[in-house]
Amino acid sequence: MSLGLREILNKHNGILSGTSACPGCPENMAMRMLGMGLGKDVVLVVVAGCSSVIQGNAPYNAYNFPTVNVAFAAGPATAAGLARAYKQKGKNVTIVVWAGDGGSADIGFASLSGAAERNDNILYLTVDNEAYMNSGGQRSGSTPFGAITTTTPEGKKENKKNLPLLMIAHNVPYVATASVGYPHDYIEKLKKARQVEGFRYVHVLTPDPYGWLFDPSKTVEVAKLAVQTCYWPLFEYYNGKLNISSESLHCLDRRTRRPIRDFLSIQGRFKKLTDEQIKILEQYIDNLWEKLKSMLNNP
Repeated sequence: MSLGLREILNKHNGILSGTSACPGCPENMAMRMLGMGLGKDVVLVVVAGCSSVIQGNAPYNAYNFPTVNVAFAAGPATAAGLARAYKQKGKNVTIVVWAGDGGSADIGFASLSGAAERNDNILYLTVDNEAYMNSGGQRSGSTPFGAITTTTPEGKKENKKNLPLLMIAHNVPYVATASVGYPHDYIEKLKKARQVEGFRYVHVLTPDPYGWLFDPSKTVEVAKLAVQTCYWPLFEYYNGKLNISSESLHCLDRRTRRPIRDFLSIQGRFKKLTDEQIKILEQYIDNLWEKLKSMLNNP
């Protein structure tokens, strides 16, 4: 059963006031909702990225959890060790790796894959702003086709790496996607992930106003548009079965999808796209949903 707004607001807040985040920061939103979904018994392993800065200067910390900051590739191994240590102490604590797309899709992918293969009892959460935003907005493996970054000034030439599907291919117990534009969906998936034993992976779309070049007041709107235009599917994979979230069910039929132009036009990073390149993105979305539909029919 979904939580009501009053129940959500009364849950544990994962972040305190006075952070170093930019205006409109989606990672602040995602962290606040993390506490609402998982409660207080959480230990964070923060992989190098924006969230290393948002928490503020040591010895103070805006994250309302015990926090360990580690290098790009060290997150899963650190979290696995913590999980075993807490288990030996008889404490029921959820160990969360909090990593950006650079720390997950690129620099940290080998250690992420290793933890998934071992089925380590951790929750790995990717906050995906689709570039290395903390170091200047360079492209990552998660940057979409056509997006302008500081290292792809004419637009990226490759499609986005699909980490959730890669994690499903590892045969882990639980994989889910989420968006900060749909907090109920995100929080409910966190609650379910907390109850699962073994490796759990949650991938949250976190639109960055400064890297994506939109007004900071529109973070939630852009996060919703990504789902409504079917660019960002919301689903979960649990015990070998894929389920499409209700917010994305309209995407199963191409005729009921919102045009991708509605998502692209609100962002400056796609300003150089031609009509032909937009067709390439539309084809990417079509292929993605055909893949998801095949997984629904053949678990």
